Amino acid sequence: MELADYIRNVADFPQSGITYKDITPLLGNADAFQEAVTRLSNPLAQLGIQKVVGIESRGFILGASLANRVGAGFVPIRKKGKLPFQTLQQEYNLEYGTDCLEIHRDAILPGEKVVIHDDVLATGGTAAAACELVQRLGGEVVQVSFLVELSFLNGKEKIKQHPIFSLVTF
Repeated sequence: MELADYIRNVADFPQSGITYKDITPLLGNADAFQEAVTRLSNPLAQLGIQKVVGIESRGFILGASLANRVGAGFVPIRKKGKLPFQTLQQEYNLEYGTDCLEIHRDAILPGEKVVIHDDVLATGGTAAAACELVQRLGGEVVQVSFLVELSFLNGKEKIKQHPIFSLVTF
C-alpha cells in the first residue's frame, strides 16, 4: 500500500504560498490508517517506550494509537493556554510565524523513555520545541516520528541529535 496516495495537497493553506499536506484522507480510510499505525509502531517494539508524546493536534491521532499499540502512556503537548494544570512552555518558529507549546509539569518522569510523534516534519521548530520540553522534564527522547516529512525544508537539522523516523517523505 502506497500511503502517499492518501495524502492530498491543499494549495495556499494556511496562507498563500504554502502547500499543506492533508492527512485526513489517510485517517478516513481504515486500511491506510491501520497500515500507518503498524508501520510507525514496528520500529518502537524493542525500545522500551514508557510514553508517547503527541503534538497538537494531528499528532494526537496517531500518537495515541502508537501509545496503545506499544503499551505506553500518552502525553499531549498543546498550544499555549490549552492544558488545565501546571505547565512548562517552549516558544518556537514555524515556517510562517511563531508559536508556543506547553506540557504538564508531571507528564514525564525523569528517565522515562519517550517517543515524540507529529503528523508532519516541516522546518523542525515544533519538533525541536517538543524535544526540549521532554528533556526539561528529564525524559529521554529515544525517537521522533512523523507520518510525513517535507525533506526540502531540512527540518531534520533542528532535531538531528535524536533518532528520526518518517513514514512518507516528499
